[in-house]
Amino acid sequence: MPDASCAACQQPLPPKALACQACHSLVHADTLRALAARAQEQASAGVHLDAIHSWQECLELIPHGSRQRQTITARIDALQSQHKSAESAKASDWKKKAMGLSAIGLLAWKLKFVLVFIATKLKLLLLGLGKASTAFSMLLSFGVYWAAWGWKFAAGLVISIYIHEMGHVAALRRFGVPATAPMFIPGLGAVIRLKHPPKTTREDAITGLAGPIWGLAAALIAYVVFLGTDWPSWAAIARVGAWINLFNLLPFWQLDGGRGFNGMTRPQRWLATAGLAIAWLVTQEGLLILLALVAFSRCFSTKVPDEPDPKIVVSYLSLVALLSVMCLIEVPGF
Repeated sequence: MPDASCAACQQPLPPKALACQACHSLVHADTLRALAARAQEQASAGVHLDAIHSWQECLELIPHGSRQRQTITARIDALQSQHKSAESAKASDWKKKAMGLSAIGLLAWKLKFVLVFIATKLKLLLLGLGKASTAFSMLLSFGVYWAAWGWKFAAGLVISIYIHEMGHVAALRRFGVPATAPMFIPGLGAVIRLKHPPKTTREDAITGLAGPIWGLAAALIAYVVFLGTDWPSWAAIARVGAWINLFNLLPFWQLDGGRGFNGMTRPQRWLATAGLAIAWLVTQEGLLILLALVAFSRCFSTKVPDEPDPKIVVSYLSLVALLSVMCLIEVPGF
C-alpha cells in the first residue's frame, strides 16, 4: 500500500494514487527503480520474455498518459521485436540443420551399401585395435597430432585414418589376401602389409578404392556429429578427412587412385580425367588440378586392361564427386 502522503512534498495522497497531484512524483518510485533494474539485467542476458514481464509490472504502477509510460511501452515493443527475431533465427538455424541432415541422409542412402558393409565389419574394426603394434603406433600418432592441433581433432583424425586402412584390409580379406592391421606413421598416415598381392588388376583396383570408400563414410559420420553438436572439431575432422581421402585418389604409383586407374581401360581413364576437371570447375578445390593433370598423363599409358569394369570407374568418379563437395565444409572459427 502507498504511504498516506507524498514522500517528496508530504502532500496527502488519495487512495490508489500512482502520482502526487501536487509535485507529480511517482508514488511507487522505489519499486519502479528495482523493477527497471531487473528488466535491464534480463534484457542484457537475452531473456526477453522475462524483461517484458518486468516492464509490464512497471506499467501497472505508472499513470496513463505519462511520459514514463510511453517510454516503457516503447521498450516493451522493442523487446517483443527482438524476441521474435531471436525465435526466427532459431527456427532458421534448425531449418538449416534439418536441410543438412536431409542432404547427409540422401548421401547415406546413396551409399547405404557402404554403411551396411561397415556395420557388418564392426568386428573387424575392433579386431584391428587389439593388435599391440597398431594400438601403440596409433597412440604415438595421436600424441603427435594432439600436440599440434588438440586432442579432439587428433582423436578424430587418427580414427578416420584407421577406418580408411581397415577398408583395405576388409577388401583384401574378401579376396582371400591376408593382411596385417594398420601400422601408423605420425605425419604420414598408416600402412598395412600383405603376404602376397591381389591376384588380378581388378582385385587390386577394388582394394585400392575400398580405403577412400571407408574414409568417406568416416568423414560423413563426423559431419553428421557436427550437425548434431555444433562442435567445430567435428567439422574440421570431416573436411580434413575428405581432403586426405581425395588426395589418396591421386592416380600415381601405389596410391589408392593409382591402383584404381590400373583397373581402367583408356576410355574410362579419359572419363575419369573429365570428371576430375568438372569437379574442379564446380568446387574450385586446387587439389583436383593435380589429380586431373596426373590422370591426363595416365591416359597415354600403354599398359591398360582389355576388358572394362564399370564398377571401378563409377566408384572412382563417385568418390571424387562426394569428397570434393565435402572439402567445401565450413569449419566455424576458421
